[in-house]
Amino acid sequence: MATTTGLMPHEAVRQSGINPWVVALTVTIATFMELLDTSIANVSLPYIAGGLGRSYDEVTWILTTYLVANAVVLPMSAWLSRVFGRKNYYMSCVALFTITSFFCGIAPSLNIMLLARVLQGIGGGGLAPVEQAILVDSFPPAKRASAFALYTIAIVTAPAIGPVLGGWITDNYNWRWIFFINIPVGLVSLFLTNRFVHDPPSFAAERSTARKEGKLQIDGVGIALIALGSAALEILLDRGQIDDWFGSAFILWMFVIGVSCITAAIFWELHHPDPVIDFRMLKVRNFAIANVFYFVFGVGLFASTTMIPQILQTLYGYRAIDAGLVLGPGAFVITLLAPVGAQLVQRGIIHPRILLFGALIVVGLSFLHYSRFTLQTDYSHYAWARALQGLGYAFFFVPLSVIAYSQLSPAQNNKASSLTNFFRNWGGSFGIALITTVSERRQSFHQARVGNNLPASSGMLQDTIQQTAAYLQTHGFSHTDALTAAYARVNQQLHDQTLMLAFMDCFVILGMVTLVAAPLVLLTKQFKVGGKAPANH
Repeated sequence: MATTTGLMPHEAVRQSGINPWVVALTVTIATFMELLDTSIANVSLPYIAGGLGRSYDEVTWILTTYLVANAVVLPMSAWLSRVFGRKNYYMSCVALFTITSFFCGIAPSLNIMLLARVLQGIGGGGLAPVEQAILVDSFPPAKRASAFALYTIAIVTAPAIGPVLGGWITDNYNWRWIFFINIPVGLVSLFLTNRFVHDPPSFAAERSTARKEGKLQIDGVGIALIALGSAALEILLDRGQIDDWFGSAFILWMFVIGVSCITAAIFWELHHPDPVIDFRMLKVRNFAIANVFYFVFGVGLFASTTMIPQILQTLYGYRAIDAGLVLGPGAFVITLLAPVGAQLVQRGIIHPRILLFGALIVVGLSFLHYSRFTLQTDYSHYAWARALQGLGYAFFFVPLSVIAYSQLSPAQNNKASSLTNFFRNWGGSFGIALITTVSERRQSFHQARVGNNLPASSGMLQDTIQQTAAYLQTHGFSHTDALTAAYARVNQQLHDQTLMLAFMDCFVILGMVTLVAAPLVLLTKQFKVGGKAPANH
C-alpha cells in the first residue's frame, strides 16, 4: 500500500490498466453537457415564457439563477472533492444535474423551474474543475497537453453549439426537450465514471491523513462569505444593465454585499489552515499570470459567442439556428487544430509561452477584423472571421494550461483547477455584462451624434423620406400611410446603423483587451515542458 500511495497520480492510473484517454473522454461527456446548458436555453426563453405564462423579463431569471448557483459552487469544488472524495463528488454532481434536468423539463410553474435551475447549477458547478483536476492527474506532464486539447474542444465548442441546438429543438419539438436531452447523457456519464474513474491513491491517502489529523474541518465562515459574495456579484453582472446598474438600489446593494464578502473571504482564507479557496497559490507567478489569461479567455469567448448570434438575428434577420451555424466554423477549426497545438507543445517544437503569445495576437486581431463589418457583410465573412477566432483559440488553451500547472506540485492540482475555472467563469460573466452594457450605451452615443449631424430639416433626409413615400404610394399606400411608413423606415435604418456601430465598438474593446494582455506572457518564468513539478511552494 505504501508503494501504491507513493506513486505519482498518472502512474497509478497507468498501473490500474485503464487507458487515461478512456478516463478523459468519460469526464468530458458530463462537462460538455453542463457547458452546453449555459447557453442552450438562451434562444428558447420566449417559448418558455409562453409555456409558463410569465413575462420575458421574469423568465430571464432562469439564466441568472443557474449562473449564480454555478458561481457559488465552482470555487469550492476543490475543497468539496477533498471532503467527499473526488469520484464521489463528481458522480454526485452528475446525478444532481441529471435529476434536476428532468424537473426543469416537467416544471409546471416558474417557481419550480427556478428552484430546479438553482439545484442544476449547484450540480453543474463542480463538473469542469473536477474534470480538469482528473485530467492533470491522469496524464504525465509530457502528455498533458493532449488532454488539455480535448478539454479545449469541450469548453469552447459547447457554448457555441448551445444556441444552435436549443433553436433546433425548440423549432422542431418543444422547449422542454432542451432539458430532457441531459438525462441519457447523464446516465451514460454515471455508468462510465463508476466504471473507469478512481481517486489516485496519493489523493485518497492525503484525504485519509487530513481527516485523521482533523484538517478537513468545515470552514463555515469561508463557505458563507464565498457563497454570498459570489451570488451577489453574479446577480450584479447578470442583472446590472436590466436594472440600470447603480441607478437601482438593488444592484447597489448587490455590489456592496459582493465586494464586502469577497474582500472578507480573501482575508479569512489567507489565514485559515484549510481554506475553501487557497488564494496563496496566486503567489506562484506562472499560475497567477495564467489566471489573468483564463479571465481574458472567458471575456472574449463568452462575449463574442453571445454577441454574434444577437447581431445576426437582430440586424440581419437570421433565424436562431442560422445565426448559431455562423459559430460552426470556429468550433470546427478548434476541433481540428487543438490536437495539433498539443503536439507542438509536447514535442517541444514551440514553447508554450511563444504559442500562447501568438494565439493571443490572432484572437485580438480577429476581434478587430469583426469591428470592420457593416450591415452589408454576408454570411461567409462572418464564418471566416469566426474561423480566424477559432484559429487563435485552438492554440490558446493548451499552452495556457501547461503554463498554469508548470510550477505546481501534484498535491496542488486539485485546488488549482477550482481557481482556474473560477477565473474563467467570472471572465465569461464579466464579458457578457460588458458587451450588454457597452452596446446599449454606445448606441445612444451614436444616435446622438448622427442626430446632431443629420437634423430633421436636412434636405438629403427629406428627399429620402419623400422618395420612399412616393414608392409606397405606387404600391397602394395612401399619402398619409406612405409618409408614416417612410419615417418609420428611416428611423429603423438609423436604429440598425447605430446598433451596428455599437456592436463594432464592443469588438474593438475585446480586441484591445486581448492584445494589451498578450505581453504578460513575457513575465512568466521559463520552465521545461514535461519536466517534474516542484514538490512544494
